[in-house]
Amino acid sequence: MRAIVQRRYGGPEVLSLADVETPVPGDDEVLIRVRAVGVSAGDALLMRGEPRAVRLAFGLRRPKRPTIGRDVAGEVEAVGEAVTRFRVGDSVYAESDQGGFAEFVAVPEGFVAMRPATVDVVHAAAVPVSGTTALQGLRLAGVTPGQHVLVNGASGGVGGFAVQLAKAMGAEVTGVCRGSKAEHVRALGADHVIDHTTHDFTADGSRYDVIFDLVADHPLGRLRRVLAPRGTLVLSSGKGGTVFGPIGRMIRAAAVSPFVSQRLVALAARRNGADLADLARRIDAGEVRPVVDEVFPLERAADALTRFESGTVRGKLVLEV
Repeated sequence: MRAIVQRRYGGPEVLSLADVETPVPGDDEVLIRVRAVGVSAGDALLMRGEPRAVRLAFGLRRPKRPTIGRDVAGEVEAVGEAVTRFRVGDSVYAESDQGGFAEFVAVPEGFVAMRPATVDVVHAAAVPVSGTTALQGLRLAGVTPGQHVLVNGASGGVGGFAVQLAKAMGAEVTGVCRGSKAEHVRALGADHVIDHTTHDFTADGSRYDVIFDLVADHPLGRLRRVLAPRGTLVLSSGKGGTVFGPIGRMIRAAAVSPFVSQRLVALAARRNGADLADLARRIDAGEVRPVVDEVFPLERAADALTRFESGTVRGKLVLEV
């Protein structure tokens, strides 16, 4: 099969198209013929091997698995002997643990769901990583109707889903983004939009019941200043130091949280087929819509990662296979 591979860590220039062996599904796995695969922040970080600590798990000098990609959508090509919920030909989407920038990928059954019926395969591929991260973050915060939720980084993949899901949960939503993306965030349903290039939301005296921080561009103390006395701050950002990334920030939040009335929690989003099924239901009900900024053919994966790292993307980028 064709796949995008990398033999070393680095920028988009390390990615190339190659012929590799088609995976064989294990007993509990579903082999998916990939029709489209989303591009996410995790793909860019693994491509570069950043933060450096991730190389302990993914390969010290070079990637153990040469193909990145987690957001996949397509059809079931084959199933393992223990698979009971899917059959050949089913239209599915899934979150793989890598390997998605390819024509086929094998994914454990528990991380696969029937894809939404009301969107095409390209838009379905925009959902898994970003949608489940947003859903799990808002669930962790315990969002309830009438609360005021601020999403810092509202124009990206996770942020766009967070805005829509928070609105569907009955919250009043403020989105923080670059001014050029303000109309995009309003179109997603945000009640208020703040341009972070001209306005510091931590300095205007407003208070929020929930802050979903996807950017990590403010110290914890300043975020707490605009968090309600019993509000919740959810941290979900890969930014941080070059070695340990966001781990230091998460440790500081965990150390402070028991001694204040506010909850400061770090989100560790996990693959979850049940959450994918929930998102499909919400999409088909019209509560949420995946937003795709641009579509690239598989062989232009390097161009897609270059565009992703430019910071100009509204929603998601998708590779069509």
